[in-house]
Amino acid sequence: GEPLEEVEGEIRRTRPSFLVGVGGGRVIDLAKYSSSRAGLPFLSVPTAASHDGIASSRASLRRLGPLSVEARTPLAILADVGVISRSPHRLTASGCGDLLAKFTAVRDWRLSHRLTGEYYGEYAAQLALMSAEMTARHSRLIGEGEEEGVRVVVEALISCGVAMCIAGSSRPCSGSEHSFAHALEELAPNRSLHGERCGVGTILMAYLHGMNWRRIRRVLSEVGAPTTAEGLGVEGETVVEAMLRAREIRPERFTILNRKKLDRKTAERIAERTGVI
Repeated sequence: GEPLEEVEGEIRRTRPSFLVGVGGGRVIDLAKYSSSRAGLPFLSVPTAASHDGIASSRASLRRLGPLSVEARTPLAILADVGVISRSPHRLTASGCGDLLAKFTAVRDWRLSHRLTGEYYGEYAAQLALMSAEMTARHSRLIGEGEEEGVRVVVEALISCGVAMCIAGSSRPCSGSEHSFAHALEELAPNRSLHGERCGVGTILMAYLHGMNWRRIRRVLSEVGAPTTAEGLGVEGETVVEAMLRAREIRPERFTILNRKKLDRKTAERIAERTGVI
């Protein structure tokens, strides 16, 4: 909680007219959340493309719990692709994991609309899906670390932020795969990046949805993101436990996990069949 107190103390002391968040996802989320609390606009200046928080109105801070909270949409985003492409490739690969998650997130949203009558916005959903599809189509280019590939990731992440703004929630970008990612982080903190966990979660949830999970696994491999428990630095049984806990992470959000109730044996079988464990 210290960086937040520090930033908020600085805001009270200097009384700025706006904030600028320069750095990775955590720094931008800090600027986003503190500017929201102070009623100030903020500029997002990402130096890495590791998740879609660079453009969304949602902020994830450890002290606020595992889930993101509503904060403030950036007034503008200044993303220098040259700077971002010099960041560690692992961060960009993680961003791809968060982007591919839109395939299952949108499928969960549609399912909820059909079965519970929840609002579903086609435009926001299509924008999120296009971002995932562009990532999948350019996976080799992204994996090579070329500036052109990084540009695809940055533009796709910004588009996802816009999709969330249009939907008025994180629905088009966050479903059962994100619940798995949050559950895994609670069970085994600081072993992997958010987008890496989302990528593996997307393989598992795509299997549950009857989607082409093999394509998702292949794309993750091509961009250089992990596809296994080992790649995430956790034991197989931790992945299984996260699959079982995922439904409780956001109980109010209907996903495939509400439709297909998992027991330990089934979760194990799915994780084995998809090669995650």
